Amino acid sequence: MKDAKDVMRIVGMILLGVFVFAVGMPIVLTVAGIATGIISFLIGLAVLLIKVAVVLAIGYLILVGIRALLR
Repeated sequence: MKDAKDVMRIVGMILLGVFVFAVGMPIVLTVAGIATGIISFLIGLAVLLIKVAVVLAIGYLILVGIRALLR
């Protein structure tokens, strides 16, 4: 009877592990997807800010060049 109790305990642990794996994996993958989305959004935002800075710098250089030509 003791062996049957031990077998049932092991089977219960295996079933609990399978349940946690089946429920936990989609949650972990969703969190990983959200984290990846946030990181890609931040990288895209950084690239956009760099593009805006370059456009402003070029506009400033053109403005200073025109101002220098008019003097």
